[in-house]
Amino acid sequence: MSSTLPSPAALAPVAEPMVVNCIAYRRDGTRIGEISLDAISDVLAAADTFVWVGLHEPDEALLEKLQEEFCLHDLAIEDAHTAHQRTKIETYGDSLFLVVQTAQLIEAELKFGETQIFLGARYLVTVRHGASLSYAPARRTCENAPELLANGPSYGLYGVLDLIVDNLLPIVRDFREELGLLEQDIFAETFKRSTVHRLYDMQRDLMTLRLAVAPLQDITSQLVRLHQGLIPDELRPYFRDVYDHVFRVNESINVMREMLTAAINVNLSLVTFGQNEVMKKLAGWAAMLAAPTLLTSWYGMNFQHMPELARPWAYPAIIVVMACVVGGIYTALKRNKWL
Repeated sequence: MSSTLPSPAALAPVAEPMVVNCIAYRRDGTRIGEISLDAISDVLAAADTFVWVGLHEPDEALLEKLQEEFCLHDLAIEDAHTAHQRTKIETYGDSLFLVVQTAQLIEAELKFGETQIFLGARYLVTVRHGASLSYAPARRTCENAPELLANGPSYGLYGVLDLIVDNLLPIVRDFREELGLLEQDIFAETFKRSTVHRLYDMQRDLMTLRLAVAPLQDITSQLVRLHQGLIPDELRPYFRDVYDHVFRVNESINVMREMLTAAINVNLSLVTFGQNEVMKKLAGWAAMLAAPTLLTSWYGMNFQHMPELARPWAYPAIIVVMACVVGGIYTALKRNKWL
């Protein structure tokens, strides 16, 4: 195997819209520079080098090119062709294939994406689909710590996973802040159907987010304990830190789901209580109207012999009786807080 790199002209990258980055590094963690996909095999032919490739929604031809350069497994490439895979980690020989769900708030709407990661002893390939932030900040962070990047592509894997998990925390925090604002509508005097709709949408998004985050605990746990050939012992504390962050996000999601469930139940209870109050008032007014209606219906019948019908004070007396009955009913209902 040759121990020298090809000439810079041979390594020069070619602009490809689906290739975000293709960068070669020395084994000591220092950056060699951007290279073309065709130059990957030439770089790997030199001793003590590794390559970090970042792709965004590549087509089949590009994935087949990477499979040829890195000898990627057919089943992993098949999964990478199609997004919407479940979060998982799989071992293919001396390499790992990871699928991680990503999330991003776009115009106050939660969008989900997917990142597929190929990790080998001398390469790291990230494939982004859908809603996902660039991993350029993770790359810069890794390059600023060459003594850790000297551990190989696995430190780049840590940087990517750490960035993905850290981007989830602001999403949960935004949900918590929005719930605080919705509480004002929940306890308002008037019922708003849009409030219930938003609470349901938030609960649905958090359920989907939990399905994306929960399997990350198993993945990071494996990276802490297993895969000796790919994860150096020096990096295991870093993956343990990612595991702690995932656990924290998962707990925050669970708490938020419980808060949303409680908010929905409180909102429905208040609506039911308000309806009961309205029904009590309607029933009270109906009771007050029933008494004079009963009396007037009696005297509205065409009978000759009615109590006190022929007396001149009968009409005012009936009015007084009706007023007293209505007043008594009103006082009783008022005392019992029905009106």
